[in-house]
Amino acid sequence: MRRHAILAAHAIVLLLATAACTQAPSTARPPRLDVPYVPTHQALVDEMLGMARLGKNDVLYDLGSGDGRIVITAARRYGTRGVGYDLDPERVQEARDNARRAGVTDLVRFEQQDIFAAKFDDATVVTMYLLPDVNLRLRPRLLAELKPGTRIVSHNYDLGDWQPLERKTMDITGINHTLFLWIVPARSAAR
Repeated sequence: MRRHAILAAHAIVLLLATAACTQAPSTARPPRLDVPYVPTHQALVDEMLGMARLGKNDVLYDLGSGDGRIVITAARRYGTRGVGYDLDPERVQEARDNARRAGVTDLVRFEQQDIFAAKFDDATVVTMYLLPDVNLRLRPRLLAELKPGTRIVSHNYDLGDWQPLERKTMDITGINHTLFLWIVPARSAAR
């Protein structure tokens, strides 16, 4: 009996040692996220895309794309090409998996990218669910780099004193959510 217990203990130690040896050491630090991941309810996604008057010829960029639901919904419903940027590699992989399951990988791509370094100047629509300070830091780039007429739709947070063209409040499971729409003005008007 004692011999069986000793053999079992040795087997456990051996299994643990083997498992530890087969796991690659993690030298990469997870990225510091400016915004926590909070998925956007599908009813809000639908309304955001409706506010943007999305069409097949649009190019949508979702800044902080999480699981990819905005970009994927745009591709599935409207045939819109889209790009999602997110810092979290787990969310990027989840978005890619979701796009594959939805059958829209020919229309969308997801990249692990800092939105402050990302390229999105070919967008005709930009969507975002960020935080107020992130929106304000991003605003100068949106105005400087996006073409006049580009639509920007934000979930819950505005762009400071830049007044939205449209604002909608929706009650989702007892919580009010506000959606904002802006259209990038001509360069002379943006200054």
